[in-house]
Amino acid sequence: MIAGIVIAVVVVLIVLWLIFGYNRLVRSRNGYQNAFAQIDVQLQRRFDLIPNLVETAKAYMAHERQTFEEITAARAAAISGLSAAKANPGEPAAMQQLAQTQGALAGALGRFTAVAENYPDLKASQNMMQLSEELTSTENRVAFSRQAYNDSVLSYNNARQVFPASVIAGMFGFRPAAMWEVDPGKPETRDAPKVQF
Repeated sequence: MIAGIVIAVVVVLIVLWLIFGYNRLVRSRNGYQNAFAQIDVQLQRRFDLIPNLVETAKAYMAHERQTFEEITAARAAAISGLSAAKANPGEPAAMQQLAQTQGALAGALGRFTAVAENYPDLKASQNMMQLSEELTSTENRVAFSRQAYNDSVLSYNNARQVFPASVIAGMFGFRPAAMWEVDPGKPETRDAPKVQF
């Protein structure tokens, strides 16, 4: 009788341990996926601002067609990279593609800024100043969102790797999530592009 009660208590404790451990991992996974959704919001805002920036600048920079084409192509690639990452946030290949395409877009915006310096009328344009201010603000939000995402991924990965949660993670297929890391070999992508006119 007592042995039966002890076994029942042990089984109940194991079941509770599994439930609490599983729920903790689910909350952590949902946390990093929510953090990625915040990145998505900020990147969409950036993508929406870029065509306005290009159209405003075209009136002043008629001879800079290649610059505009680079920005447009980089924006399209960045949107594609974001779509791949949205389909599976935290998946290493998708996060690497996201980092590469966003880095290429940051580089194109940086080159645009350098070229725009040669056009004083463009720098003085009220529309351009407003757009550059919004884009700079958005870049700061992207950086903040990326940091929040990486913090959430770190928390999730730690939660799934520590014992005894690692047993639950293995049982239920909780795979590691990838951070959004910037390629250290490309210093131009380490920082948000400076958009100032």
